[in-house]
Amino acid sequence: MKTIKICCGFGHREVFENITDKVYEAVLEASKQGCEVFYTGAMGRFDELFSSAVRSLKKANQNIKLICVKSYFSKEINENREYLFSLYDDIIIPTELADVHYKKIITKRNQWIIDRSDIVIGYSIRNYGGANNAIKYAYKKGKTVLLI
Repeated sequence: MKTIKICCGFGHREVFENITDKVYEAVLEASKQGCEVFYTGAMGRFDELFSSAVRSLKKANQNIKLICVKSYFSKEINENREYLFSLYDDIIIPTELADVHYKKIITKRNQWIIDRSDIVIGYSIRNYGGANNAIKYAYKKGKTVLLI
């Protein structure tokens, strides 16, 4: 039975340089290393670039799946269901996050994603913040990290 590898991406909410090609190259490299499932938190500019790169790759490889991992349920999911499912192959809300305090839920969601991923694509130009913490966590967990 084939084991499906998972990739995720973490970067800043705001991106002030053109990294579009670099993100695509990293996504392509993850695919070459066997990743067919890509997780995104869909929360900022880096996530938009990451998701766009995965969608471009999907045009050449129909086996690729882009999954949005939300931290909690919101009415946006119901109200914009059709639109969201035009962007993502699936939207999941990990049940393990149900009792997490709202101030820690994004960090816990990021850790949940990394724990299930084989490759982490990271973009951080600061040594603090959520993206930097996610990349550090990925290294700590022994994940393959592709830095942009």
